[in-house]
Amino acid sequence: MIVIVMGVSASGKTEVGELLAPLIGGEFLDADDFHSPENKHKMESRVPLTDEDRAPWLATLRRLIEERLDRETPMVLACSALKREYRYQLRVDQRKVVLAYLKGSVDGIAKRIQEREHEYFRGLDMLVSQLCTLEEPLQWENALVLDRTKEWSANAAEIKAHYKL
Repeated sequence: MIVIVMGVSASGKTEVGELLAPLIGGEFLDADDFHSPENKHKMESRVPLTDEDRAPWLATLRRLIEERLDRETPMVLACSALKREYRYQLRVDQRKVVLAYLKGSVDGIAKRIQEREHEYFRGLDMLVSQLCTLEEPLQWENALVLDRTKEWSANAAEIKAHYKL
C-alpha cells in the first residue's frame, strides 16, 4: 500500500508521514526531495512552479510509486498533490495508492509558515499560490480528509485505521 499524505505547504504532511511510515512498516519519502535544482531555485526565489515545471517531478514520483507497488513495499509519500490531474498521475492503482488530505484553515497554515524554517518555502505569497492551485479531493477520489490541527500522531493513527494498514 502507498499512502500519499497531501495538502498545501505547512499542513503537516512530513510530520504525519514520518509517524505513519513505521506504523505500517513502510518507507517515508518527501516529494520535495525529488524536485529538480531548477524547481528548488524557483521556489527559493518565491516564483511559483508551473505545470510544466512539475511534469518531470511528477513523472519521477510516479516511477517511485510504481517501483514500490511492483516490489509490494509499503510507502508513505508526503506530496502536495494540489491538482486532481497530479493525483491522477500518481494514483496508478486506486486500490493500492490512497490519499490522506490534511485540511486546515488559511490562518492556521499561515501562522505555521511564519513560525517554521523551511529550505525553500518561505513567505505567505507562496501559500497564496498553492491555495489558488489547490483542487480539494472530490468524493470519487476517496481521500481521507483529516483536520491538520489534530496531533500529528492522531492523524497518523486515523490513516492507519481508516485504510486498515
